[in-house]
Amino acid sequence: MVSKVSTALVRGTAVAVALGSLLAVPAYAAPLEPATTKADAAAAAPPAPDVTGLWNVLRAARRQGAPGAMARLDDRGSVHWAAVGVADRKSGRALSNADRFRIGSVTKIFSAVVLLQLADEKKLALDAPVNRYLPGLLPDDRITVRHVLSHRSGLHDYSNDMFARTVPGFEAVRKKVFTYRQLVNRSLSKPRTTKPGGAYSYSNTNFVVAGMLIEKLTGHAVRTEYRNRIFEPLKLSDTFYVHPGTKVPGRHARGYLTPDTAGAALVDATEQTVSWAQSAGAVISTTRDLNLFLSALLGGRLTSRAQLAQMQRWVPSGTNQRYGLGLRRRDLSCGVSVYGHTGAVQGYYSYAFASKDGKRSLAALANASNNGSVHAAMLGTLESAFCGKQTKKSRSAATPVERHEVSAPGNPLDPDAH
Repeated sequence: MVSKVSTALVRGTAVAVALGSLLAVPAYAAPLEPATTKADAAAAAPPAPDVTGLWNVLRAARRQGAPGAMARLDDRGSVHWAAVGVADRKSGRALSNADRFRIGSVTKIFSAVVLLQLADEKKLALDAPVNRYLPGLLPDDRITVRHVLSHRSGLHDYSNDMFARTVPGFEAVRKKVFTYRQLVNRSLSKPRTTKPGGAYSYSNTNFVVAGMLIEKLTGHAVRTEYRNRIFEPLKLSDTFYVHPGTKVPGRHARGYLTPDTAGAALVDATEQTVSWAQSAGAVISTTRDLNLFLSALLGGRLTSRAQLAQMQRWVPSGTNQRYGLGLRRRDLSCGVSVYGHTGAVQGYYSYAFASKDGKRSLAALANASNNGSVHAAMLGTLESAFCGKQTKKSRSAATPVERHEVSAPGNPLDPDAH
């Protein structure tokens, strides 16, 4: 069922994909009620996908410099998948949707879900100060859990300084192991970007604090909470939190980092601790597992209805984008909104989004990073998957590249590099 030729389009259909695994999930509440507005209805029932267009987007990403690109679309029991290029430049092995990869900032959704489950369990209040649970951690008692999860804490993003020079910055931390507190201290050595509750300002520091909250409130490592609350109940058999180990377990795509100097050779960044990101970006997964996860989340199977509604209290976060609690909404050119996250960690750009009801989900990967042209091309997967066939005029209205994720800030066109 997976392409054996690096440039082939593979598509197929599976009945009720992994439905059985969802039935095993302990439901916090019934799925959300149907949308009641025209905008919500459009988000819940997007146009038929353009699968050929999706394949063309992947080919475009390759032309822009990605060694390989792939996508999987789950749509109400039907599955379409495609892969082009290579998973390993050295061996020439073709990329496949069976390959695992680093998902970067898509990890943030997992962290937010655990904290919202803790809110359901009355162990956490979203509007309580972070310092109530982590006394003395932050210099301002007004910074709440909600501010952290919505990137409105004003905490400086330490990774901007860490990766001001892309490849040297990466090589300096590739094998390092940081504590959460060391990362927070790097942030606190810089001025804050806004007052607590102010405008959205993306910062990986926020989700390092989220990891600290998870560990303090549960008494367990983040790895354990991800596994017990999400990975195992959903039977996400290819999803792992790997830290501080450096290897991606099992069959995987290698990741290639683009240097800042034009024309310089790509750097194989596959093996690294990702300790600079941890609960902000260290999860490994597959396109199948990411689609299962988002479908379960947006279908109301991971949190209560009330907490999922909190997750979708949006604040402006860029052109045609809004941010909730660890969840991003992108408003596409056809008027459809999709929900999920983009992410990047050195060597990988990942995309995981679903319709409002979770019944259509897309996960995609390019095994390249620090390449704004690849990222801009890959955003087209969302247009093809959720807007269907369009005229060139309508496609030109797609969301421009925004810098909003974990990544090397050296390239101003590279928004998702972490």
